[in-house]
Amino acid sequence: MIIGLYFGSFNPIHIGHLIIANHVLNETDLKKIWFVVSPQNPLKTESGLLNEYQRLHLLRLATEDDTRIKVSDIEFHLPRPSFTSNTLAYLQEKYPARQFKIIMGSDSFQNLHKWKNWETIVSNYEIIVYLRPGFEIENKIQAKLIILNAPLLEISSTHIRELIAQKKSARYLVTDKVYEEILKGRYYVKK
Repeated sequence: MIIGLYFGSFNPIHIGHLIIANHVLNETDLKKIWFVVSPQNPLKTESGLLNEYQRLHLLRLATEDDTRIKVSDIEFHLPRPSFTSNTLAYLQEKYPARQFKIIMGSDSFQNLHKWKNWETIVSNYEIIVYLRPGFEIENKIQAKLIILNAPLLEISSTHIRELIAQKKSARYLVTDKVYEEILKGRYYVKK
């Protein structure tokens, strides 16, 4: 089985993430996508980062009705910070019969050469890249790419957090279940 791995902080998961996942499933040979929640991204600060279990819970709420999507906490059990190369090695060892492909935006692809063991990632995994405005794909690292023109919305987790902190509505930017949980848990509200 071919599985797409969609890594991220998902702080919080929003409809843009879900639209990308759906598009990738429709337009490639992937049968499933695993959303891999990163507890600590080595290239990002932890400032404003919701607890990983709360982010995992929101992701499960957002995807619970879609059998093509699995939410993974695999990186919660690996050393931190979360390096994709370590996660891939662990997954390949645990699931040798499965083939994994990586899903990322063209903005992330531009930084791939800064990742730990990026050469191993590029030589062993196909990467599905969805184009993001302002981030052209220059494949100087000779990665095996599938490039998609995915439907994109100008939605970011940062903007959603800012709206909530300002006591403004973020409805329709996240699923209803996620929005209700954010409000109930008072997530992203300035203390």
